[in-house]
Amino acid sequence: MKRVALCVALGMLCFLSSCSKKEEAPEESTYQTTSPLQQDTVVTKDYTAQIQSAKNIEIRAQEKGFLEKIFVDEGQYVKAGQPLFRIMPQMYQAELLKARAEVEQAQIELQNASTLAKNNIVSKNERAMAKAKLDGALAEQKLAQLHLSFTDVRAPFSGIINRIPLKLGSLIDEGDLLTTLSDNNGVFAYFNVSEPEYLSYQLHANERGSDQVSLILANGDMMPEKGYIKNIEGEFDSETGNIAFRAQFPNPKQLLKNGETGKVRMKVPVSHALIIPQKATYEVQDQTYVFVVDAKGKVASRNIKTGYQLPDIYTVVSGLSPKDHILLEGIQKVKDGQTVKTRFIAPRTALQSLKLKAE
Repeated sequence: MKRVALCVALGMLCFLSSCSKKEEAPEESTYQTTSPLQQDTVVTKDYTAQIQSAKNIEIRAQEKGFLEKIFVDEGQYVKAGQPLFRIMPQMYQAELLKARAEVEQAQIELQNASTLAKNNIVSKNERAMAKAKLDGALAEQKLAQLHLSFTDVRAPFSGIINRIPLKLGSLIDEGDLLTTLSDNNGVFAYFNVSEPEYLSYQLHANERGSDQVSLILANGDMMPEKGYIKNIEGEFDSETGNIAFRAQFPNPKQLLKNGETGKVRMKVPVSHALIIPQKATYEVQDQTYVFVVDAKGKVASRNIKTGYQLPDIYTVVSGLSPKDHILLEGIQKVKDGQTVKTRFIAPRTALQSLKLKAE
């Protein structure tokens, strides 16, 4: 009886153990898949930009001499016509006085020649020569006045004085740099656009909406004021294959200065774009991959080339077609060549679940 009871107990234990193992057996996971969404869309892209003042010029000496006066300081705001520098004027003042004396002398000679010619004492040619001499003296006087005016350097427009490299008493030659002057009320942002993006921009004006652009400052903040694309250069750079765009921005608070850098954010139309969620991709050594699932559920990794990158989505340049099924989740759980059970989700539904929806 004891032996029978022991066998029964062992049998029950084996039965319970087998039941427990059946209950603990894991169910096969189901993975979501989707396909690239193909449609015309508009994406935003950031371009590195160089900021330049609407007016920014070099102020150079037009006469040589010693720097006698500096009326302004670096960083000072000046008005149009305000004196900036004075280059030793004494020599040019003397030349002007000499020219004036020669004009007076020529006037007297012309008056005498006119009186004598009227009385037929000298020929009319004598009077004509005296008149020519006076005209030459007047021209020399105007030239002396012009040279003297160049010794007082004035601001051609209102703006900010920049670095002043020379000091009082410096010997200046004609053409030497005195300073630069910037009008920062409006600024230009220059940036380069590739040939395909340029063509998309020009050929799909209706899709992009407007020429309005934004400016991201060097610290990552967004410029409050919006700008507009105003000009596109007439030819491509043969070395880079890019063409320069120019956007104009208002600068009411004088925040932007000549020489700053930033990023212009511009809308670019894309025709027949293939759009996939970023979460469907993974990277290996700077290469982007997805898992493509065939009709039998077999998983295969595939290298793709992405184009525009936005929050949550990529546009695909090559490596996928609209008919391909790609793994949407479980990328870290599956292996290349593995067969899995899948559930297909329509591309629009998959993208609508993201923070950024395709336009």
